[in-house]
Amino acid sequence: MAKTVVLRKKKRTFKSWLNEESTAGYIFSLPFIIGFLMFMVVPMGLSLYYSFCKYDIQNAPTWVGLDNYIKIFTNDKTFSKALGVTCYFALVGTPLKVIFALIVALILNHESRAVGFYRAVYYLPSIIGGSVAVAILWRRLFESNGTLNAILSKVFPGMAGFNWFGEGPAIWVLIILTVWQFGSSMLIFLSALKQIPRELYEAADVDGAVPFQQFWKVTLPLLTPTIFFNLVQQTINSFLAFTQSKLITNGAPRNSTLFYTVYQYNKAFPNQGKSQMGYASALAWIMLVIVTVVTALLFKSRSKWVYDG
Repeated sequence: MAKTVVLRKKKRTFKSWLNEESTAGYIFSLPFIIGFLMFMVVPMGLSLYYSFCKYDIQNAPTWVGLDNYIKIFTNDKTFSKALGVTCYFALVGTPLKVIFALIVALILNHESRAVGFYRAVYYLPSIIGGSVAVAILWRRLFESNGTLNAILSKVFPGMAGFNWFGEGPAIWVLIILTVWQFGSSMLIFLSALKQIPRELYEAADVDGAVPFQQFWKVTLPLLTPTIFFNLVQQTINSFLAFTQSKLITNGAPRNSTLFYTVYQYNKAFPNQGKSQMGYASALAWIMLVIVTVVTALLFKSRSKWVYDG
């Protein structure tokens, strides 16, 4: 009888302890849960509702059904222009950024006293690259009377006063800026390079493989999961880029650098006229679908070139 009492006491004690643990877990998770609901779930739900409404912030939303979406796809040439510019920026800038990050990571993947300093220096642009100050300095650097033309004119006199913000080269000013912000991808590549066993290189060296063959047959296949991760991450970031276009060119000239997010922002918060928040919400959900499809296609291609052995 005494044993039974003891067992029951232990069972109640364990149950009480379990409840205390669960309660503590919920309490510590509560800030994240509240923040996720307030700043993610609720705004997304409101955005989805507003996308089917005529809404200008100042007045109550009016339900218009699919009118916003129909207008976007049938009567909005700026939408297709902004989408084309954004796709070009993502499809050109993302591979260049990933390749450049990989090259720098390979260069820094050597034991040296100064390698830590160089890693910090190369990572710095990724920290400050999205700031307003850097965008303004970047614009000043590429202006007709800017620093870049002043340097190039010394070597190539014909470059004096070259217009980097013309309809052709302007988008490349923004692409160069995003490629310059390669630090985060570089650190990820460096971490992956450290995980490759040295024995594989020693075996390849014994077999007579030259450095290029070692890179092509050993390093690159083992880096493909990391390349895939960086490719997906940077592709999404490119489609959602905003600061470069808004602060450096503001879409000029003739919308040749108008990013999708900037067009969406201009619709929601115009300099003149009423806000079209409902229309901007529809644009946001279209971009969500586009990013989802592009990401799904990247994952679909994973089995064809990513080594998971």
